[in-house]
Parts: sequence; structure tokens; C-alpha cells
Amino acid sequence: MNVTSTPGDESVVVVGAGLAGCEAAWQLARRGVAVELWEMKPERMSPAHGSPDLAELVCSNSFRANTLGNAVGLLKEEMRLLDSLVLRVADATAVPAGKALAVDRIEFSRAVTEAIRSQPGITLRTQRATRIPDARPLILATGPLTDSELAQDLAERLGEAYLYFYDAISPTLYADSIDPEIAFRASRYDADTGEGEGDYLNLPLSREQYVAFVEALLEAETVPLHAFEKALYFEGCLPIEEMARRGRETLAFGPMKPVGLVDPRTGRRPHAVVQLRREDKSGTLWNLVGCQTKLRVGEQKRIFRMLPGLEQAVFARFGSIHRNTYVNAPVQLDDELQLHRLPGVFLAGQMAGVEGYVESAALGLLAGIGVARRVLGLPRETPPAETAHGALLRHLQNADAKHFQPMNVNYGLFPPLEPERATALAKSGRRVKLGKREKNDQLAARALAALAPYRARVAAAGTDRPARFASETGAA
Repeated sequence: MNVTSTPGDESVVVVGAGLAGCEAAWQLARRGVAVELWEMKPERMSPAHGSPDLAELVCSNSFRANTLGNAVGLLKEEMRLLDSLVLRVADATAVPAGKALAVDRIEFSRAVTEAIRSQPGITLRTQRATRIPDARPLILATGPLTDSELAQDLAERLGEAYLYFYDAISPTLYADSIDPEIAFRASRYDADTGEGEGDYLNLPLSREQYVAFVEALLEAETVPLHAFEKALYFEGCLPIEEMARRGRETLAFGPMKPVGLVDPRTGRRPHAVVQLRREDKSGTLWNLVGCQTKLRVGEQKRIFRMLPGLEQAVFARFGSIHRNTYVNAPVQLDDELQLHRLPGVFLAGQMAGVEGYVESAALGLLAGIGVARRVLGLPRETPPAETAHGALLRHLQNADAKHFQPMNVNYGLFPPLEPERATALAKSGRRVKLGKREKNDQLAARALAALAPYRARVAAAGTDRPARFASETGAA
């Protein structure tokens, strides 16, 4: 059905109730702006979705690193300070994952759904949009699995040849089908940190077992792409069989690297290790980390059961491949996430050209804040370039348009440190360059300090969210 209706003058339509759409709607409603949040589920489900709940996590259940030494950890901290719904719920539904933030995916989606349904000012509509609605302002947050008709309409209006790349999902296994005599509990470098048995299950491989596994991947049958579609994989989420084709040791130096892990049965580091991360709080389901794949189901059963400890593995969900939708951000978007060719239409989430749950939600947060200020007649505010949010926006504006690909947040996107911050005084009295860890700490401290005045200007009434690290940096 084509949708052409326009809401009331004081309403904002948000299309898509994934992470970015829910975050945008939350930020709008918290500022007193009425929202119509459109979601096509459960009337129509995409190939990767299975739950009627909002903000369903269809890939990993991990929100990645949760420390300031990693840029995504800083981004999460900034989102906490800006009263992010996604981070509020993620922290409340977290499961053990070492130094990462992972969630119980079912509890997470249920909690987001309840928060949206109970938030005054948000009207949730079961509505499929097959073309860009006429309502303005409008936030499109339909995510990587945008309806094909809507994606086609958007592509035609923007003059884009294509709006997609491919993303792959890792298999999930039942815990009681994993051999406890082989799989051992540990997080990397536990011996150095004294953190105990660790949050991951680890499957150790000898060189012979690793070689056999790689050979099987190289010879396996995969799900073919349509003849008219190009294989535009995101480099940060390559199918495991694609990584294997780049070199027989690629996996051993990538997702299967054994660094920081010792097999308790031998007392030695294995040649390679496959890690499993829990999917739920009860520990019933475990995800094969880094094993996203487009192998056929029969091949997945055969090849992953070759791994030590998975000979009797029972799959709760097989890996799969799906198409992600995004625009060429440097060409199409301004610094408010507004489409140049469609004034009043804003993009949020992966459609805008970022990759990852956290980054997608962060753009939803920014779109929600920015559009709310427009509706309320308040001055325009953009996050400082020194912040993680600002770094993401800066990348979307300045990336190479000819070779643009979605990007995870990383410290390489941040403005360089000022000379006085980039060096330290050595014992010899000379100034020396900071190491990577110290440099990242300085970038994080600078970011949180820069965020404070922006936060004060854009905060919703009654916002008082605790943060994990702000007090340590003096940016509370």
C-alpha cells in the first residue's frame, strides 16, 4: 500500500522501529514532540526477522567493547550521557561477555517494545511504507532490511545505482550440545587480568584440525546471490568462507586467533580457537563468534560439526546472508542527516552509512534530537567533532564518495590530539609520543569534556542518566 497521509502539524513520522527508529522516537517524545512510529511487523516480516517485538537483534547479541580504550565504548558512554533508550535497555538486559556489552536478545527487544508503548507521545502504527511518505519532517530508519519497494523508490529519487551490501549472520547453538570436556571457559588474557574463568566458551584446534576446517570451507557450497546483484560485503563482517579465500592463515590471524588463550588440557596455546559467546542470560544459547556465513544449511551442519567439541552440535539458528541498505552519505546527506534532494527527510541508522548496532542507534539519537529542535523552533546543535558522535558525522560528510562503505566508529575518525596532549614527558625530560592505549585514553577524555556543554544544551527535561566513566574524566 502506498502511504501519502500527512500527520498533524506537530507530529513527526518515524518509519522503522528498529534500534535507530526506536531511539529517534524516544528522543523526540522525551522533548515533547508527538511521534507516529511506523513498523511493518507483524503484518510483514523480513527474511531475517522472527519476532513481532521492536528493536529485534537479527545478527549478534553483542554491542561490542564496553571500555573507553575502544571508540565504540566511548560512543556508548556518550549515549548514556545523552539518555539513550537503547543503552538504558542494553545495560539492564546485559549478559556476561568479558569486556564487551552483550544482551539477552529476547529480553532486550521486549524491554524496548514496552518502553516505546508506554512512552507518552508515541503512537505505534502497524504500517508498511512502499514509497517515501509525504509527511515532513520525516525520519527514515528502516534499517539494513528496508522493504525492497521503499528502497527502490529511495534509489530512484536519489539517482543511486544501488543502495546495498551484504551482511552475514553467525550460527547459534544449544549449550547442552557442546562437549564440556573440550570447550573451555576463558576470556582473552584472563591469566593477566585475574578475571576468573571467563565469559566465552573456547574450542581449541590443532594445526591439522585447523587446516581441515579451512579446506572444508573452501570446498563448501554456498547460497548463490541473484545474478543481478553484486557481492558488496562489509569488510568488518565478511562471511567466514570469504575470509578463508583470502589466505589459508587469515582465520588464524583473525576471528580464530588463539592469542591470550591457553587450553587447560595441554597447558599450551592452540594453533587456532573458535569462541562462543552466550546469547541469553540463562546460557542456553551460544553464538559462534566470527563465523557469519552464507553456507547452505547442510554444509553448516557438516563443517561446524568438524570443530572439536561440536561433533553433536544442535543448531538453534543457522547462519544466513541478507542485504543491507544504505545511501552514499558524502553525496546524499548534510550534517544533520537530511537528504539534499528531499528536504525535510532525515535518515537514521545503517541507511545513513554506518555499521553496527551502537552506531545505528547513535544516529537515531542524533536524528531525534535534531528534528525535535527543528519542530520546537530551537537553535540547531551538532555534536562537537571531538566526540564519537561528531566523529561519525564527520566521516559521513568527508568520506571518499567513490568508494564509500558503511563504517564502524573508530579512533581513526577523530581529529588528531593537540600537540600538548599527544606527547608525554619521559624520565629523560624529553617529550615522547603516547602509545596507542594512552592516546585513546586522551581522545576519550577530550571527547567527554567536549560533550558536556553539548549535552547541557540538548538535554530533555528531567534527564539525569548515570554514566560509567564520566566521573573519572571530570566530564559528569
